[in-house]
Amino acid sequence: HVQLVESGGGSVQAGGSLRLSCTASGYTYSSKCVGWFRQAPGKEREGVALISSPGGGGSIYEDSVRDRYRLTKDNKKNTMYLQIDNLKPEDTATFYCATRGDFFCGPSIAHTGAMEYWGQGTQVTVS
Repeated sequence: HVQLVESGGGSVQAGGSLRLSCTASGYTYSSKCVGWFRQAPGKEREGVALISSPGGGGSIYEDSVRDRYRLTKDNKKNTMYLQIDNLKPEDTATFYCATRGDFFCGPSIAHTGAMEYWGQGTQVTVS
């Protein structure tokens, strides 16, 4: 049974930072596409940061966040992280981690395709 569990969300003031975590059980991130999506109130869910396995193309980011978001993963801990700096009110959203079985996430956020497994979401509120 695959389970992705996010943590690290919260309420912060603009300009602050957060680090979101997503730990997998029953699954390994090694050689997989993994990443983060967000859904703001009244908007569709969108990809913000994904990373392909080594040799698969590296990291891709949504244009508006690439200077403030950084995705990393620790295969030994089966955990991925999303560091968000200089938080803005427009970052307010529910953040979801996700993964799928192939190693390549796609050439850009707009061309990532469907993800296979999802976390339950963690809320980030910026005031």
